[in-house]
This record gives sequence, structure tokens and C-alpha cells, in this order.
Amino acid sequence: MTHGTAHIGSTPYRTDIIVGGHPITADEPVALGGKGAGPAPYDLLLASLGACTAITLKMYAERKGWALTSVDVALRIVGTDERRIERTLSIQGLDDSQKARLAEIAERTPVTLTLKSGMPIDTRLASR
Repeated sequence: MTHGTAHIGSTPYRTDIIVGGHPITADEPVALGGKGAGPAPYDLLLASLGACTAITLKMYAERKGWALTSVDVALRIVGTDERRIERTLSIQGLDDSQKARLAEIAERTPVTLTLKSGMPIDTRLASR
């Protein structure tokens, strides 16, 4: 299963992440006291959803033998009290019925389902 680590030191809010063997730097924007050295946590959340959406739709189209040219996924978080994600798909190379089918599939990607249903998080302190 997926494994990741995150480390923050003395540099305000810069966080060094390793997930799946890949290094990522996260940070807060300068306006929030960070240095803007990387995407903020909610940006990374949108990146995960966008990547999962694009990959899943490409895989589905390939399995169907559809001539998908490209998929662009635009995402934004809106609202303050009740946040929600708006996702807009731009699909090239398919007819309207195929695009509609991919929009349906987008509602069932693994990250989409996880976000919609929530996921328990168990937190514990490491033993020394």
C-alpha cells in the first residue's frame, strides 16, 4: 500500500515529503508566512484528485479503444463553511456520448470516492 513521510524543520512551513519514493516540497505562500517553495497542502489535495481523474479516464478510454486525445482537469476549492471541490473536464478526441460517459466515470475514481466518503485516520505517537 502507499507509504509517505513528511518532515518540517526550522524553515517556516517548508515540508519535505517523500511518497512512493518521490520527493515533494510543500510550503505555505508568503502571504501566510511561508516561502512559497512548493504547493500548499490543499493544492496537493487537488493535485491528487486531478491526477487520479486524468489517469482513470485515460485508462478507461484505452480499454474501450476510444481515440482520446487529451483530458484536462480544472479544480478549485470553493466555500468557507462548507467547502466543496469544483471539477471541470475538458476532453478532446471523443464524441459527446463518450465524453458524458467519462464524466460519469470521473465520479467514481478512487480518490473521488475516498474524498466523498471520508477515510478514518488513526494517529499515534512514535515510541522512542
